[in-house]
Amino acid sequence: MQRALHILKSTFGYDSFRHHQAEIIEALINGQDVLTLMPTGGGKSICFQIPALIRHGAAIVISPLIALMQDQVDALNQLGIRAAFLNSTLHPEEQQLVEQELLAGAIDLLYMAPERLLTESMLRLLEQADIALFAIDEAHCVSQWGHDFRKEYQQLSMLHTRFPNVPRIALTATADARTRDEIIEQLSLQQARVFINSFDRPNIHYAIAESGNSREALWRFLTENHPDDAGIVYCLSRKSVEATAAWLQKKGRTALPYHAGLDQHLRARNQQRFLREEGVIIVATIAFGMGIDKPDVRFVAHMNLPKNIESYYQETGRAGRDGLPSNAWMSYGLKDVINLRLFTENSDASDEFKRAMLQKTDAMLGLCELTSCRRQALLAYFGEVMEQPCGNCDNCLNPPETWDATIAAQKALSCIYRTRERFGAQYIIAILTGKDDERIRRNHHDQLSTFNIGGEHSSAEWRGIFRQLIAHGYLATDTEGYGVLKLTQKAWPLLKRSETPQTVMLRKLRRPAKAQKKRSAAASSALPEALSPADQALFETLRALRSKLAKAQNVPPYVIFPDKTLTEMAMLKPTSNSQMLDISGVGETKLSRYGDAFLEAVGAAADKNH
Repeated sequence: MQRALHILKSTFGYDSFRHHQAEIIEALINGQDVLTLMPTGGGKSICFQIPALIRHGAAIVISPLIALMQDQVDALNQLGIRAAFLNSTLHPEEQQLVEQELLAGAIDLLYMAPERLLTESMLRLLEQADIALFAIDEAHCVSQWGHDFRKEYQQLSMLHTRFPNVPRIALTATADARTRDEIIEQLSLQQARVFINSFDRPNIHYAIAESGNSREALWRFLTENHPDDAGIVYCLSRKSVEATAAWLQKKGRTALPYHAGLDQHLRARNQQRFLREEGVIIVATIAFGMGIDKPDVRFVAHMNLPKNIESYYQETGRAGRDGLPSNAWMSYGLKDVINLRLFTENSDASDEFKRAMLQKTDAMLGLCELTSCRRQALLAYFGEVMEQPCGNCDNCLNPPETWDATIAAQKALSCIYRTRERFGAQYIIAILTGKDDERIRRNHHDQLSTFNIGGEHSSAEWRGIFRQLIAHGYLATDTEGYGVLKLTQKAWPLLKRSETPQTVMLRKLRRPAKAQKKRSAAASSALPEALSPADQALFETLRALRSKLAKAQNVPPYVIFPDKTLTEMAMLKPTSNSQMLDISGVGETKLSRYGDAFLEAVGAAADKNH
């Protein structure tokens, strides 16, 4: 472990291990299997990279992300680590060269997708090589209950039988108890040491807004909080991805679409621009983001409701990997609630699977409709107890008001009953608000006792009421895809005003949630000191230098140094190599490559200020 600490400082530029890193590394060095759950940005990669440099042979890293292997290898090469990848982007001659280097012991880490690993020719090659360990990244992909299921992952248990003496580490940032059990079962990790770190990301501010005009709400969020920052905007469909990206471009932002239907070269180019340029917004379906190492993503915005909490946590976790203040913002509405349930109920899955997915959908809805601390609920979902409210989510900083909606709920349920459960929310709202509508007259629904009895609420308020009645289980939607509302068993006692009085408390509609610029004490430990104007100017100078160096080498800027390291440089203003090595993220290889250039920039700024 002394050697591990030396590598941590000299290669990676960090003084001490975080979370359970030290115990995980020690277990792998000693040849034990490991399952680790660590939040995005928590330093999972170091857990297998350092043992790979200490144990004899090469670490084989199994990743589902061919498109990102080049950047992961570039980042390691920048640290002086001998890393390579094998995938379909290489020419046959290049693949052959990598295979020869593996057999010659000239590679420390080799990245490949599970599909390639499972070929007989690759397995035979690995049997001829010295293998230090197998790292199975994004291990939640093994779970059929999870959000990124890949059937190839379930075949990786064969590593246990084919390479019984090679330790394995399975890593993921998101897995509830059920998914953790499945990872252990599917990968034959019954004897593995299990390390579960806190899922909390204190630097992320969570905000969830009821959608009115989602696009305008997004623009308000961006202009108030992230006028120049890089971020990700998630949309449900390919069509909405392209429309939202085009709309943001018209507004003057650099916004690029990303979805599976785009030309492969355009998709790759957009991803590279996002990784390598400053201030780019990527607008994407959920196909984007897993394995993205970009540390300075300042916000993740959802324009629709994610299908479960694991997806939400995984996607929002792509913000603020560097520990600096970041935002997870979401806008959702009644249509999202209906569509999510329809998607699950209309799938070809087994009844057991549908039940499990509907439970996950209900948990996601519960998080949205919550009136208490969102972070406490989010952590509780993963089995973690947070004693005090976080002070860094919209509900903590701007507590929602609740109101007694019992009478409104009874009016809504009665109207659905009197129209024989044959219509969607929009039509029912039109009846409740007494809208002059030809279809209502044709159906004689203007003669109903429920016609125009809901004028005390606006259409937007009624949509919120219906959304919450679905979320709380009083209403369900049809399975034919028409959005027809049906009464549930839970609705009948309320509708019939049973002897046991029922009270329905709902959230009041409020303006779209803003991200907080002022942070609470609970979040302050993750945030750097504010830069003075002079330090901010130096930071921008260092950022420009970093961009120039990155462009010359065709690598993402954060591969040179992340923003956190540049911030520290701007504050401490090192004047020597030894002072430079005291800065977090500066190791010996990067010092020898870039130390002179950055010291010169710091010195020039100091001379200018004097």
